Amino acid sequence: QVQLVESGGGLVQPGESLRLSCAASGRIFSSSVMAWYRQAPGKQRELVATITGGGGTNYGDSVKGRFTISRDNTKNTVYLQMNSLKPEDTAVYYCNFGWAYWGQGTQVTVSS
Repeated sequence: QVQLVESGGGLVQPGESLRLSCAASGRIFSSSVMAWYRQAPGKQRELVATITGGGGTNYGDSVKGRFTISRDNTKNTVYLQMNSLKPEDTAVYYCNFGWAYWGQGTQVTVSS
């Protein structure tokens, strides 16, 4: 089993930044893919970014150039640095491990 705990969400104004963290515990493999998803009210959950064990990354079109995913395998933690936030980034952000395990989510609200 794997447990994931997200943190770092909050309320910010457009143009500001936030950094989300996801700490993993349990049967962790540093080679596993980790990812961030988000779900806005009334919308389907969408993939935001992924990172492989070797550090390869991939981003959704809506966040390319603004968000950066990274991981620290020594701390079993994945991060999502979000810059130039927009109101349409408002959503609950979820961490995913190995395409199988989910965190409880953290709310990000971008509003003036």
